[in-house]
Amino acid sequence: MSEIKIQLPSEHISEIFGAFDVNIKKIEDKLDVKVVNRGDDIILTGEDDSIESAKEVLTTLVNIVNSGGSVDTQNINYVLSEAGSTPESFNAINNDIICLTAMGKALKPKTFGQKKYIDAIRNNSIVFGVGPAGTGKTYLAMAMAITAFKHNEVGRIILTRPAIEAGENLGFLPGDLQQKVDPYLRPLYDALFEIMGSESFSKNMEKGNIEVAPLAYMRGRTLDNSFIVLDEAQNTTPEQMKMFLTRIGFGSKVVITGDVTQIDLPKGKKSGLIEATSILNKLEDISVCKLTAKDVVRHPLVQKIINAYEKYEAKQNK
Repeated sequence: MSEIKIQLPSEHISEIFGAFDVNIKKIEDKLDVKVVNRGDDIILTGEDDSIESAKEVLTTLVNIVNSGGSVDTQNINYVLSEAGSTPESFNAINNDIICLTAMGKALKPKTFGQKKYIDAIRNNSIVFGVGPAGTGKTYLAMAMAITAFKHNEVGRIILTRPAIEAGENLGFLPGDLQQKVDPYLRPLYDALFEIMGSESFSKNMEKGNIEVAPLAYMRGRTLDNSFIVLDEAQNTTPEQMKMFLTRIGFGSKVVITGDVTQIDLPKGKKSGLIEATSILNKLEDISVCKLTAKDVVRHPLVQKIINAYEKYEAKQNK
């Protein structure tokens, strides 16, 4: 049993410890150490490896706060799950600001998986972002699209998804065709609205700089100088995916997102996303990024739910 003394910035100690020391208790339980605050000093007691891990975790949390982040349950859980990674690795995440939202909040990756995904989008013309719900696949792609548009790297943003019926019947919905498909596109509108703000969003929609449309509307077009996001791609057929990929023109960048565990296609119909990632994963300038439950940035229960389903499905497939 060993004991070391470290110092943390006094202005950050209360946030890092959390209300009623809830964050520190989580660190103590996970790493089997004792953490005591005495003035500006933090006393760590435990086995040498555990102390070293606790020191790295606390240093990482300080870096998160210094870079404008917050110490919340998701951050604590993720930093603990990656104990052993250097603080410098986390700095690369915390310092990577993609853009500012309409409210002035810095939007950045929160996990190593998200950081790799963002870097892949920067460095490739076509990126497949595959992973479970809550991993930020679509939201980060939208942020990258808006950033590219604001920096004049592309002339327009095109957002699309297949209007597949997930248990609901499209024909019975009220309104014309656009009103029928709008509910399927609503998550894309919501992300645009949050990142761009209502005024900028409306202005660019009116000018045609931003287009949100069902995948079927892409047929017969050539999409030049555009940042194109295809969302819910697990619900494309192989024919639709091929059609979409052959629409891409000069000066365009494409991000294709989907969750292969939530396919709503008719039984027996193959997913175009699964087929495309298998066929194209070795081509130059195309990257396939696989996000996992570790990259979930929603309520901690979402991560547990995903893991539980993965275990259940693995048993069923045996």
